[in-house]
Amino acid sequence: MSYFLIGWLVYGVLLYNFFSPMTNTCANSPEDEMIWWAMILSNLLIALFLTLFLNWSGARSISDGLKTGALFGALFTATIDLSMFSMTTMYKSLLPIVIETVVSAVVLAVVGMIIVLTRGKTKEA
Repeated sequence: MSYFLIGWLVYGVLLYNFFSPMTNTCANSPEDEMIWWAMILSNLLIALFLTLFLNWSGARSISDGLKTGALFGALFTATIDLSMFSMTTMYKSLLPIVIETVVSAVVLAVVGMIIVLTRGKTKEA
Protein backbone atom coordinates (compact mmCIF):
# COMPACT_ATOMS: atom_id res chain seq x y z
CA MET A 1 0.00 0.00 0.00
CA SER A 2 2.82 2.40 0.84
CA TYR A 3 4.46 1.81 -2.56
CA PHE A 4 1.22 2.61 -4.37
CA LEU A 5 0.59 5.80 -2.39
CA ILE A 6 4.17 7.06 -2.58
CA GLY A 7 4.40 6.15 -6.27
CA TRP A 8 1.12 7.91 -7.04
CA LEU A 9 2.29 11.02 -5.19
CA VAL A 10 5.74 11.10 -6.80
CA TYR A 11 4.97 9.92 -10.35
CA GLY A 12 1.28 10.72 -10.71
CA VAL A 13 1.26 14.14 -9.04
CA LEU A 14 4.70 15.68 -8.48
CA LEU A 15 6.57 14.53 -11.62
CA TYR A 16 3.80 13.84 -14.16
CA ASN A 17 4.22 17.13 -16.05
CA PHE A 18 8.01 16.88 -15.75
CA PHE A 19 8.25 13.44 -17.41
CA SER A 20 5.52 13.93 -20.04
CA PRO A 21 7.59 16.02 -22.51
CA MET A 22 10.48 13.51 -22.31
CA THR A 23 8.42 10.44 -23.11
CA ASN A 24 6.21 9.19 -25.90
CA THR A 25 2.84 8.90 -24.20
CA CYS A 26 0.85 7.81 -27.28
CA ALA A 27 0.59 4.24 -25.97
CA ASN A 28 -0.81 5.34 -22.58
CA SER A 29 -4.40 4.41 -21.86
CA PRO A 30 -6.73 7.22 -20.86
CA GLU A 31 -6.74 7.59 -17.07
CA ASP A 32 -10.40 6.52 -16.79
CA GLU A 33 -9.59 3.26 -18.62
CA MET A 34 -6.81 2.13 -16.28
CA ILE A 35 -6.93 -1.59 -15.49
CA TRP A 36 -6.88 -1.32 -11.71
CA TRP A 37 -6.42 -5.01 -10.89
CA ALA A 38 -3.21 -5.06 -12.93
CA MET A 39 -1.92 -1.88 -11.22
CA ILE A 40 -2.70 -3.32 -7.78
CA LEU A 41 -1.10 -6.66 -8.63
CA SER A 42 2.05 -5.01 -10.02
CA ASN A 43 2.41 -2.96 -6.81
CA LEU A 44 1.92 -6.02 -4.63
CA LEU A 45 4.49 -7.97 -6.67
CA ILE A 46 7.19 -5.31 -6.46
CA ALA A 47 6.55 -4.97 -2.71
CA LEU A 48 6.88 -8.76 -2.37
CA PHE A 49 10.05 -8.73 -4.46
CA LEU A 50 11.53 -5.93 -2.32
CA THR A 51 10.52 -7.75 0.88
CA LEU A 52 12.28 -10.90 -0.34
CA PHE A 53 15.34 -8.82 -1.29
CA LEU A 54 15.37 -7.24 2.18
CA ASN A 55 15.03 -10.62 3.87
CA TRP A 56 17.76 -12.21 1.75
CA SER A 57 20.10 -9.29 2.47
CA GLY A 58 19.44 -9.54 6.21
CA ALA A 59 18.22 -5.94 6.44
CA ARG A 60 17.16 -5.16 10.02
CA SER A 61 17.68 -1.45 10.61
CA ILE A 62 16.25 1.72 9.10
CA SER A 63 19.53 2.38 7.28
CA ASP A 64 19.56 -1.20 5.94
CA GLY A 65 16.03 -0.68 4.59
CA LEU A 66 16.96 2.64 3.01
CA LYS A 67 20.19 1.37 1.39
CA THR A 68 18.80 -1.95 0.21
CA GLY A 69 15.57 -0.36 -1.04
CA ALA A 70 17.53 2.27 -2.95
CA LEU A 71 19.81 -0.33 -4.56
CA PHE A 72 16.84 -2.51 -5.46
CA GLY A 73 14.91 0.45 -6.88
CA ALA A 74 17.80 1.70 -8.99
CA LEU A 75 18.67 -1.72 -10.41
CA PHE A 76 15.06 -2.71 -11.06
CA THR A 77 14.14 0.58 -12.75
CA ALA A 78 17.32 0.81 -14.82
CA THR A 79 16.72 -2.73 -16.06
CA ILE A 80 13.14 -2.06 -17.15
CA ASP A 81 13.78 1.42 -18.55
CA LEU A 82 16.87 0.47 -20.54
CA SER A 83 14.98 -2.49 -21.97
CA MET A 84 12.13 -0.18 -22.99
CA PHE A 85 14.62 2.33 -24.42
CA SER A 86 16.21 -0.38 -26.56
CA MET A 87 12.95 -1.76 -27.99
CA THR A 88 10.39 1.07 -28.03
CA THR A 89 9.99 4.76 -28.72
CA MET A 90 8.78 5.40 -25.18
CA TYR A 91 11.82 7.45 -24.13
CA LYS A 92 13.11 10.33 -26.23
CA SER A 93 16.56 10.30 -24.59
CA LEU A 94 18.50 8.75 -21.72
CA LEU A 95 17.72 11.71 -19.43
CA PRO A 96 14.30 10.47 -18.25
CA ILE A 97 15.80 7.04 -17.62
CA VAL A 98 18.53 8.48 -15.40
CA ILE A 99 16.05 10.69 -13.55
CA GLU A 100 13.51 7.90 -13.12
CA THR A 101 16.23 5.56 -11.84
CA VAL A 102 17.22 8.10 -9.17
CA VAL A 103 13.59 8.85 -8.26
CA SER A 104 12.77 5.14 -8.07
CA ALA A 105 15.79 4.59 -5.82
CA VAL A 106 14.44 7.24 -3.44
CA VAL A 107 10.86 5.93 -3.53
CA LEU A 108 11.91 2.31 -2.95
CA ALA A 109 14.38 3.38 -0.25
CA VAL A 110 11.45 4.86 1.68
CA VAL A 111 9.35 1.75 1.00
CA GLY A 112 12.27 -0.45 2.08
CA MET A 113 12.50 1.48 5.33
CA ILE A 114 8.75 1.08 5.89
CA ILE A 115 8.96 -2.67 5.24
CA VAL A 116 11.85 -3.08 7.69
CA LEU A 117 10.01 -1.05 10.32
CA THR A 118 6.68 -2.87 9.97
CA ARG A 119 7.49 -6.50 9.25
CA GLY A 120 7.22 -9.06 12.01
CA LYS A 121 10.30 -9.64 14.09
CA THR A 122 11.36 -13.16 15.02
CA LYS A 123 12.54 -13.90 18.53
CA GLU A 124 16.11 -15.06 18.79
CA ALA A 125 16.92 -17.87 21.20
